[in-house]
Amino acid sequence: MTAPKLTVAVVQGGPSTEAEVSRASAAGVARALSEAGHAAVRLELDAFLAESLRTGGYDVVFPAVHGAVGEDGSLQGLLEVLGLPYVGSDVLASALAMHKRIARVLFERAGLPIAKGMDVPRGDARAWAERARREIGERLVVKPSAHGSAIGVARLEADAATDEVARALEAVWAIDDFAIVEHFVRGREVTCGVLDLESPAALPPTEVVSPRDAFYTYEARYEPGRSVHVCPADLPGEVTARVQRVSVLAHAALGCRDLSRVDFVVGNEGAATEITLLEVNTLPGMTATSLYPEAAAVHGIPMPLLCASLALHARARGPRRRVAPRPLPR
Repeated sequence: MTAPKLTVAVVQGGPSTEAEVSRASAAGVARALSEAGHAAVRLELDAFLAESLRTGGYDVVFPAVHGAVGEDGSLQGLLEVLGLPYVGSDVLASALAMHKRIARVLFERAGLPIAKGMDVPRGDARAWAERARREIGERLVVKPSAHGSAIGVARLEADAATDEVARALEAVWAIDDFAIVEHFVRGREVTCGVLDLESPAALPPTEVVSPRDAFYTYEARYEPGRSVHVCPADLPGEVTARVQRVSVLAHAALGCRDLSRVDFVVGNEGAATEITLLEVNTLPGMTATSLYPEAAAVHGIPMPLLCASLALHARARGPRRRVAPRPLPR
């Protein structure tokens, strides 16, 4: 049976630090859908989006958004109200994954391997820095709870002054209400996609090497040629299997659907087989340098087929089932 040709609204941008990344992802998704024979229209995540979606006659929505309002459940809530099917995780899973301090609780409850850490609300930066050093250790990572693309992330070695930790906290609080402070785990940066059309299955893991940067920074992610992606990652078989298994478990722990990308550090103080789960991204990047479509292609799923499969799957699932209102007793 021939698959139907869809009219897809690809949503981009929004009031997020990652808006430009989102627009690049949306361009990639729209191009891929067009190559697969579908009609794709890019819409901005702004105050006019609801009316554009309500009157546009779209079969399905493909969010290509990153960060606040788009990836945190807000856009997904609007789509639920409008009764439109959409690609990606629902409201709850999107919110859980976006807020890393909540995701950490669920990962720990599921027995998944996370770094020792704490969430830090706005307050006395120096007092929190001293506490973090005391309770977590000398080497620290400070990052926002609800931002992605490595924006606001600082890695601090053991010789960093307490004032440096405090300044890193204040820099995060400038863009987020909560900071996450974790033990700085040394190792190889590895990511693993999950494709969840019938049941969740892990894609080949990718190792990310950023020779010009201390780690996989915002610039390393999106400047062409600034990072090297090795897919499949050159890992021992048992480590690859564990990364893939934990990726699927993390995806399930948050209740994700359709797709996600799970980030890790592999190796810790010489233990080459140890893995540390960092976070789950419910709407991974779809730009020309993005990891998720690269891994899918290595797995034998080119970008047009990937985007078309996700859109068709979301369309077949349809909007959330409505229940009839219950009359008041008389």
